[in-house]
Amino acid sequence: MSRTQGDLAGLSKYIFRAPSWPYSVAFSLFLAAYAGVAAFDTAYLLEDAWQGIFFIGVPTVTAAFLTTPIDRRLGGQLTYNRSSLLAFFCEFVVVALLVVAGVVTLFTSLGQNFVFDVLIAALALVFAIRLLVVLAISRNSLLLAAVPASIQTATAAVLLFVYSGTINFLTLGGPLLNAYFSRPGRAPTEITYAVVPKDFVLLGLMCLLYGGVTYGFLVVIDRPWRRSLDVSVLDFLRGFIGHIAEGSRELEDFFEHIGEEAVVPVTVLAFRTLDREEKARWVLPMIHPGPMGEIGGGNLPQRVAETAEGLAFPPHATAGHDFNLVTEREVETLLEAADRAFQRIEYTDVATQSARSQEGDAKLLGQRFGDDALLVSTFAPEFADDIEYAVGLAAAAEARVGGIDDVLLVDAHNSNNGLEGPDLGHVYPGSKRSFDMMQAAGGCAEDLIAAPDGALELGTAWDRTTWRPEEGIGPLGLRVCVLDVAGQQTAYVLVDGNNMEPGLRDHIRATIDGPDDLEIMTTDTHVVNTVKADNQVGAAIDTDELVDRIQALVDDATDDLEPVEAGMATERATVTVFGNDRTETLASHANAVIAMGGALAAAVAIAVMAISILVFFLT
Repeated sequence: MSRTQGDLAGLSKYIFRAPSWPYSVAFSLFLAAYAGVAAFDTAYLLEDAWQGIFFIGVPTVTAAFLTTPIDRRLGGQLTYNRSSLLAFFCEFVVVALLVVAGVVTLFTSLGQNFVFDVLIAALALVFAIRLLVVLAISRNSLLLAAVPASIQTATAAVLLFVYSGTINFLTLGGPLLNAYFSRPGRAPTEITYAVVPKDFVLLGLMCLLYGGVTYGFLVVIDRPWRRSLDVSVLDFLRGFIGHIAEGSRELEDFFEHIGEEAVVPVTVLAFRTLDREEKARWVLPMIHPGPMGEIGGGNLPQRVAETAEGLAFPPHATAGHDFNLVTEREVETLLEAADRAFQRIEYTDVATQSARSQEGDAKLLGQRFGDDALLVSTFAPEFADDIEYAVGLAAAAEARVGGIDDVLLVDAHNSNNGLEGPDLGHVYPGSKRSFDMMQAAGGCAEDLIAAPDGALELGTAWDRTTWRPEEGIGPLGLRVCVLDVAGQQTAYVLVDGNNMEPGLRDHIRATIDGPDDLEIMTTDTHVVNTVKADNQVGAAIDTDELVDRIQALVDDATDDLEPVEAGMATERATVTVFGNDRTETLASHANAVIAMGGALAAAVAIAVMAISILVFFLT
């Protein structure tokens, strides 16, 4: 992950799930009642609350229930949960502005008319906010989007028109019109004497002004996206809102549009007992399990685990965010390739003892099974994040030059400092670390080729744990595989998480008793990154408890040792991934929109406010 990608990933702290619409409506009515108690002054407290519900809550509830059917009738995609949350947010904006206006009147000579001027501006702002969201989610034309966007503002205006007695200022109409459209006697005095016909003209003009500015703002920030990615920023916003609000797959549609086709190796290392019953299966598609949550390949480790008959080990491959799958559907293609590779495996009952090699910061633990080898790479105790796809291919090629046939090259992904510092540990082609890793892979392969073969025994153990993704541990929990060759025991520990806190890997290695060598790996699952970008193993859980559980699993796996056969095979799969430089481009554009768009939005807001104030004073 680059610094730019890290900045974008840091925005995941704002991710939340939209509440179900009954909760949004209930909160809206509660807020409206509270605002009524604060704003109105009748003889009864309940009457104040009721008037707040009627004049503030009714437009919100109306918008919550009518926006979705009207928007869908016009070809939109708003759901009731989204429309209810949007209506509640807009109500909150109105109440907040009115509270500020009320405070201002207490300390200035401005009277009740100022509060209602602010109300008109607030209702116009509500229209602009709703227009932005409807455009982003439904992607309708401006005129079509304006229809559902205007519901909350229009309902509030109708209530003000009927209950303010505005009809009495007009010369048109008769008794019937007055009977149905003029009910000032049932409204609070604050409304009856403050609203006049020109206020509704102002409201219409303000809506046109705010709506036009909103659309112009979108056009400006959308231009660079269309030029470089041939997509609209609204497509990204719609997908992102859909994902964070309801967990929808709309974001995958956006990623699929910008994705590129790639051919990736899928390597399978399987172990079976002497009676041919599968005991463990390592599956390594050379892709990155991202980008977040269950979008794309974010939940790839669990999907892999569900397909294995024995205990599955889906470690992290040497691939970065450019090799994120664009949709979850692509996972099926990888699983099919893994199954083809599994069917082609030729087994052997001998292996070598594990061996380590080091070059610079790069350290590799390797073990050979027949002509094939398992290599696990780490840069601990130094910090490292993802290893680029090209670097992994080159390192595997160096191992083949050293005499190995098939290589399952794992990125242990077990030491990083999160999103801190100018360098996030990206191992990219041409870096010193990439050459260190390639040389270490070649050296390790030569050592394994020269090592004698011995009888192979395997033991496994698994603990789902009670830790949750919010605590940095995914559904696969902790998995341990212990290999015994000629009396030497090597333990491979796989934690279903995304990287580890600095020093934790070395602490575990120094603390665990039993095996002659041990390596800790993480799956890099991104289900733990739904609400936090750098939710690493050890950041939220007790490390002593983690060590104790690993020790117990290592002991159980050692007790489970029995003779096995091992074999490895590789197939290639054609999938759609983000593509070279697309992730960086997307992150750069998104960060630019956040940085520059925020400043531009602030400037536009100040200009619009200045125009609004001028209009109010002139009228």
